[in-house]
Amino acid sequence: MFALVDCNSCYASCEQIFRPDLRNKPVVVLSNNDGCVIARSKEAKALGIPDLQAYFKIRPLLERHRVHVFSGNFRLYGDISRRVMDSLRHFSPNIEIYSIDEMFLDLAGMDLPLQPYGLTIKRAIWQQVRMPVSVGLAPSKTLAKLANYGAKNIPGYDGVCLLDRPGKWQWLLRQVPATKVWGIGSRLGQKLAGMGIHSAGELANSNPKMIRQRFNVCVERTVEELNGTSCMALEEVPADKKQIYCTRSFGRKPTAMEPLLKAVSLYASNAAEKLRKQRHLVRTIQVFIHTSPHRPDYYSNSTVVQLPFDTDDSRLIAAHARQAVRAIYRPGYAYIKAGVGLIELISRKHQQADIFQNHQSSHTDTLMQTLDAINRRYGRGAAFLASAGRGQGWPMRQQYCSPAYTTRWHDLPVIRT
Repeated sequence: MFALVDCNSCYASCEQIFRPDLRNKPVVVLSNNDGCVIARSKEAKALGIPDLQAYFKIRPLLERHRVHVFSGNFRLYGDISRRVMDSLRHFSPNIEIYSIDEMFLDLAGMDLPLQPYGLTIKRAIWQQVRMPVSVGLAPSKTLAKLANYGAKNIPGYDGVCLLDRPGKWQWLLRQVPATKVWGIGSRLGQKLAGMGIHSAGELANSNPKMIRQRFNVCVERTVEELNGTSCMALEEVPADKKQIYCTRSFGRKPTAMEPLLKAVSLYASNAAEKLRKQRHLVRTIQVFIHTSPHRPDYYSNSTVVQLPFDTDDSRLIAAHARQAVRAIYRPGYAYIKAGVGLIELISRKHQQADIFQNHQSSHTDTLMQTLDAINRRYGRGAAFLASAGRGQGWPMRQQYCSPAYTTRWHDLPVIRT
């Protein structure tokens, strides 16, 4: 048996933890640069506040309903997520952190009533972190995701849904559209609809071999999992990223090239730091810049750059990223976003050196290790590339940002008695 524990409206709930006066009130959280709505409390959803809508478009609607608006405070959300995951580790020795707000628990071999155990998990996370969660329990990961959907959306489950018998999950499968099944997106859902498969129940009743012929082995496994056969084990060690992107929107839109060069240098350095953390090198990078898509003079451009050799050197990656900006920059525009992507990665343990080609020196390896050690000890940005500049002239717009309650000393909550 597996349990999937999912934080309810995670970002909005994080904002309510240190603001109990906002519980049971509509709350929304905005993306970087206060661009669009990315999280809504259940009360905001009940008001019909749309998701992923530009803030400036729905601001009158939010004000009319007195919705509390927050800028994305991702350091706070990351720290709350860590606390939730640390609490969940006490309920199973084998876990998989699936996302910032979801964790799978392996309950195999636990000889105890699972419905009360799910309620115990839910109550413990509320007592210890004040985070509301839903718990889905089932014999496969896909069914556990479905059970969590039921726990969150069907009031009778009280936030915990146990699918331990075929009759239980078959009933729920009939209530849920196929596109709500884990791994079945809208495009795949359209293809299934063309075959007469609209509900999760119809997908579960389809022939797995026929589904494999029409699609692939992953969809075949989904069908098997919907019928209670576990085909996917826990991934206890997170998989390495196949690509690494670092992008940001600008609070003040730069019109000159120099701020773009500094920004791209910073993003390249941050991406390289993540690259070194997973012990990979990069061969190819992508750089892009664009203006606001809401303006009639919209301009967007990107380029792909082949590096001279496999590297994790922040200096080399940033230098080529800056050259790319010079190639795609056009004067006369106010740019809203830029980014650097490391798109062709290779593990260090699979690297094959060539005596006839350049390669990264041991001196560079030592320098990068020293750079990372300084930033781990004294905080990110303690040591940085000079090409990124000392002061950012493009700070993000975070007009409604809450305090960093758990990660900054002067933002610690104060209790008066």
